[in-house]
Parts: sequence; structure tokens; C-alpha cells
Amino acid sequence: MNRLDDKIAVITGGAHGQGAAEAELFIAAGAQVVITDIDGEGGVATAQRLGAACQFMAHDVASEDAWTRVIGDVVDRYGRIDVLVNNAGIFRVLGLEETSLDVWNELVAINQTGVFLGMRAVAPVMKEQRSGAMVNISSIAGLVASARAHAYSATKWAVRGMSKSAAVELGPFGIRVNSVHPGFIDTQMLDEFGPLRDKLAEKVPLGRMADATEVARLVLFLASDDAAYCSGHEFVVDGATRS
Repeated sequence: MNRLDDKIAVITGGAHGQGAAEAELFIAAGAQVVITDIDGEGGVATAQRLGAACQFMAHDVASEDAWTRVIGDVVDRYGRIDVLVNNAGIFRVLGLEETSLDVWNELVAINQTGVFLGMRAVAPVMKEQRSGAMVNISSIAGLVASARAHAYSATKWAVRGMSKSAAVELGPFGIRVNSVHPGFIDTQMLDEFGPLRDKLAEKVPLGRMADATEVARLVLFLASDDAAYCSGHEFVVDGATRS
């Protein structure tokens, strides 16, 4: 039996990078997966590549109405939702004084409010089932101080706190909530560093950046029944960067 047999999973930001890697591993583990993304073209292409077990829905995670539609459509189609991975996020390399209010609001809307809306939208479904797993993607920037990523760090600390709070509130209903804290992962997000991107591996004791699949394996564990007693905690995948 596969680790996610008969599970229905929703993964935001699933068109590329970590979200697409998570979807691929989930499907290999037996799940039916709905990926969502604001990038319609990329989402359709990824869903086609992953086959019949993957469906794509266009989705702005910062929109309350969009969350209502997505969760309603998934329940209508599959009858349940077993796993929510709040993976969608954006990154900006900007210090405190360089961060405009518009940039601040954009990062908060996607990285923080999007996670709040997702958990809130799926909670009634999982409470009725009396089971479910939510995995919220934070960052090592949500564990320690990070220079020149002021708004991003703030949102990732928020995701950490929101996850712990939700785990306590939803635990009595059989719902687990955890946060995952990646370090330097070799995805398009790191392009924000520009020419410094290639030097990031020098900061990692293991001497390399991670592949998106290495994060996806941890997310798969937390989504599965193998993690049945894991809730309310931070799981780090950073090659000892912050050790």
C-alpha cells in the first residue's frame, strides 16, 4: 500500500518548483492531487505532465472568494480533502528601509494571508471528517534573523506561529498542522538574489543547495499517516545552514 492511497490533496503554488515536486511525489504515493496556481499556463502544463491523478485550478491564494471556490470545487469532485499544502509564496531581497508599503502588502497577502485563508477554508471540511493534515511552507527565515529580507521574514515567522496555533485549535478534531522550513532550494525563487545566486551554496555546510524533491519528501512524510503523531512543530530541511 502506498503512503497516500485514497488521499485527496490540494497543493498551492503547484505549477513549478517545490509545489510541482510535491505533487509528483504525492501522486507516486497514491494520492489524487489538485494543484493550484496563479500561473494558468504553467499549472496546465504541470497537470498534463503528471497525468490523470493531477488536476489544475487557477487560484489567487490572496483571494477569499478564490479559496471558497477552490475548496468547494474539490469537495464537490472528490467528496473530501485529506491534505492541504500551503506552498505558494514569493520572495524579495529588500531590507527594512528599502521595503515599500506596496511590497510589504504584496508579501503579506500571498505568504501570510494566503496561508490563513487556506487553513480557514479547509478546516470545516477536515473537522467534519475528523481527520486531515495541513503542511504550511515557511522558511529558515521564519526561525532566525535574516538580513535584507524584512517583509519575507515577517511573513515566514507568521506562518510558523499560525501553524502552531492552528495545531492546538484543530487537534481535538484529528487534524494535524505543521510547518516546513526550507533553506536554499534550487528553484526559480532564488533568482531574486541575482548574480549572488551561485554563491549561496557556500553558506551551506553540506556544500550544495537542495533539490525541490528533497523538500517534497519531507512534506510527503508530514502528509502521510507515518506522521500521525506529529503536529504543531517546525521541520527544517536546510543542510545544516542554521545549525
